[in-house]
Amino acid sequence: MRILFLGDIVGRPGRQALKARLSPLREKLGLDAVIANAENAAGGVGITTETLREILNAGVDMASLGNHAWRHKEVYNTLNNEQRVARPANVAPGVPGHGLRVHRLPDGRQFALLNLLGRTFMEPADCPFRAAEVLLAGLPESVTLRFVDMHAEASSEKKALAAFLDGKATAVVGTHTHVQTADAAILPGGTAYITDLGMCGVESSVLGMTASSVIPRFMDGLPQRFTPARGEGVFNGLVVDADEDTGKATGVTLLREGMPDVFDPSCS
Repeated sequence: MRILFLGDIVGRPGRQALKARLSPLREKLGLDAVIANAENAAGGVGITTETLREILNAGVDMASLGNHAWRHKEVYNTLNNEQRVARPANVAPGVPGHGLRVHRLPDGRQFALLNLLGRTFMEPADCPFRAAEVLLAGLPESVTLRFVDMHAEASSEKKALAAFLDGKATAVVGTHTHVQTADAAILPGGTAYITDLGMCGVESSVLGMTASSVIPRFMDGLPQRFTPARGEGVFNGLVVDADEDTGKATGVTLLREGMPDVFDPSCS
């Protein structure tokens, strides 16, 4: 099976890029399924029912989230009822949504998606290592393909989780920093890994936001409302080839679709 895992979708440009280019990209790459992190899809922070539907209708099979999953209260019922979205699992009991979902494709094949939050430089959360161990062990043996989105700040925490889950998950991918890393690999136990997928949004920006709204925050330290950048969105992600019998990854390929050759310093 060949699955594309897309990094954080940031605002309208990321959603528009999905609608315009995901379908031909699926055909071009021969993809069986697409997973995308959607926690910043609504105005650059959070997810709404409308933006989630837009992403799923664009051809994303499953969406993972992150620390902004609960930003908009109107999405709470959708998180509870929509089978194709997973929010972080290692949070307080009773929080809207589900941390582990199993998705069945039209041809009958299935895969699991587990979403976790890191704890280093992040808001308080339960241990992602113990949560992953318990939840993955509880899956039926028939669900061999198991994908983990570790939404975390620290690269060390992401790499440690990948080592912990090597051989127990098909892939462990990092999200949250919006900057694609160059360390895609298959670990010794057969788990695909990358520290961060990057983002789907405007490249000439600061993590999807306008430079002019972000720079003052670093200069004076005062609260600042960030403004989503405008322009054509690009794709960052990872293509994972996996053996459906063993659940192990057999290949990884970085995706940087529509990336400009030169950074444009005139972004506003």
